[in-house]
Amino acid sequence: MNIEINGNTHQVPDACTLADALSAHPVPDRGVAVAVDGAVVPRADWPRNELRPGAQVEVLTAVQGG
Repeated sequence: MNIEINGNTHQVPDACTLADALSAHPVPDRGVAVAVDGAVVPRADWPRNELRPGAQVEVLTAVQGG
């Protein structure tokens, strides 16, 4: 099935979890928020969050600065 990660289409297996989908993308240990279809998903829920076809995943990284 196809999903979007940060606006780019990716082919993932059926019954793919958020953790599975993100395993191919380096995600920092801290300062990261991930949303699926506009709803933030806590890191602890990534392995249980099963994605649907066409899901839109946004990975946001906090940047320090001023």
